[in-house]
Amino acid sequence: QVQLVESGGGLAQPGGSLRLSCAASGIIAGIYDMAWYRQAPGKQRELVASITSGGATNYADSGKGRFTISRDIAENTVALQMKSLKPEDTAVYYCNAARSRPLPADYWGQGTQVTVSS
Repeated sequence: QVQLVESGGGLAQPGGSLRLSCAASGIIAGIYDMAWYRQAPGKQRELVASITSGGATNYADSGKGRFTISRDIAENTVALQMKSLKPEDTAVYYCNAARSRPLPADYWGQGTQVTVSS
């Protein structure tokens, strides 16, 4: 059974930092393309950052220079380090694991709430 479990969300002040972690079980995260998405109230889910199985990273413009995605092969985890947080970063953050070969697969975590407020 595949599980992606996010942790590290919470309340942060504007300008503060948070580190989200996604622990994968049932899959080897290193062979999947891993990503963080977020969904704010009333808005569509959007990509925040991704890291391919080969290690290439990609960031949405909203997080460039502030967010860093990383992967720990040994721990089978993916992290999102967020700094210089803004109120508009407030959302539920979801971990995603996807691959297209040998068979398509797409898994989601349950999400973790991030609230940026003074």
